[in-house]
Amino acid sequence: MNSFVQKDQKALYKVLAVLGLLVVMLIIPHYTGIWDNPIAVPVLILFWLGVAYLVLPEFFKKYRIAILSVYGLVIAYNFFFFTSTPDHAQNDRLSLVLFMILPIPVFAALWAYEQWRWLKTLKADKAKAELALLKNQINPHFFFNTLNNLYGLIVEKSEKAPELVLKLSDMMRYTIYEGKEDLVLLKDEINYLENYIELHKIRYQKKVEIIFAHEVQEGLKVAPLLFINLLENAFKHGVEKMRENAFIHLRMRSQGRQLFFSIENSFEGMASDHNKGIGLENLKKRLDYLYPNKHQLSVDEKESIFKVQLNLEIL
Repeated sequence: MNSFVQKDQKALYKVLAVLGLLVVMLIIPHYTGIWDNPIAVPVLILFWLGVAYLVLPEFFKKYRIAILSVYGLVIAYNFFFFTSTPDHAQNDRLSLVLFMILPIPVFAALWAYEQWRWLKTLKADKAKAELALLKNQINPHFFFNTLNNLYGLIVEKSEKAPELVLKLSDMMRYTIYEGKEDLVLLKDEINYLENYIELHKIRYQKKVEIIFAHEVQEGLKVAPLLFINLLENAFKHGVEKMRENAFIHLRMRSQGRQLFFSIENSFEGMASDHNKGIGLENLKKRLDYLYPNKHQLSVDEKESIFKVQLNLEIL
């Protein structure tokens, strides 16, 4: 409680000090004329500096050396003006006024720049927070489903259980550690997708044709976990609901800095399920954040085949 009282007292003292300068500033010109007393201009400057300190304390503290240096020179020129020009010629008075006024738009522009930079940083931080939230939404139910399948394989004492454990462990490591990076090697992202496919092959008791053709240059980087939602949708809303003739075809190739990725899958019933949930919408938001004006995403449904094409300009 005492700390709050002390802060209030300090604020009150600051306000009183500025008001005191205002009173002095009003009294001096009234009795002597502002251009006839060397004290008037320094008091006027100190008053406005006090106002600036009260209104914009953080800005004033940050640039106090520059502000005080500039107006210290103005005050010094003021005393030089009174000692060197006893008659106070009009041109000299105009020079004094200019010395007082010219720094104001400079500091005002600096303050405006600080506000612009702060808003830009705020938007960037907000975008990063939202992007982190989107990353955290990526396929958690897949891991739960896979763990349930793993339990079933262990109960059955299946030889596939150890292989599933290793692939699941590798995927979880990638999601936790690589997923938090801004960029990862494209070959690592491809390996992640291949592990995901292999896990589903172990899970399924039915025949599903899954083809993943890729031809990309070495060293290319891409945002992590960018394609998994599309692949997950192809399984969840496509082949999982089919009894026969189920397929998923993936193609990825690079040309210079352009990356072309397509995925198509068979489905039964309505394909509108592909557009539901967080999967595709999640991807659209991430692309807007990560690749603004550097991506093309198209969705096409034709004759029980759902196809998504994603083109990226990458590093």
